[in-house]
Amino acid sequence: MQDRDRATLGAAWTDHDLVFCQQDGRPIDPRRDWAQWGAIVDAAGLPHPRLHDGRHTAGTLLIDQDVHLRVVHEILGHTDIRVTQRYTHVSTAAARDAADRVGVALWSEG
Repeated sequence: MQDRDRATLGAAWTDHDLVFCQQDGRPIDPRRDWAQWGAIVDAAGLPHPRLHDGRHTAGTLLIDQDVHLRVVHEILGHTDIRVTQRYTHVSTAAARDAADRVGVALWSEG
């Protein structure tokens, strides 16, 4: 969609290298973003989590898909990879897989 908007607007397009932006390339107003987030959550019949929780979820889902931490760091736009490490969480499935692997390493025959 951005390619279409960029082609349509030509010189009026303002490139900020954003994944999500307004139709002219500028950043989305945080108040508008918050309102849209609330509408989506309401439509799904869910309680209102913090918008920030979405970033934690995105980081954790990327890690669960074996995306390298440096890539997650770039996607989330953190200046320090230690922030990305604090943002991502180990899922139960990943923890179980790690425990299973250690079990195989310790107790498997041959």
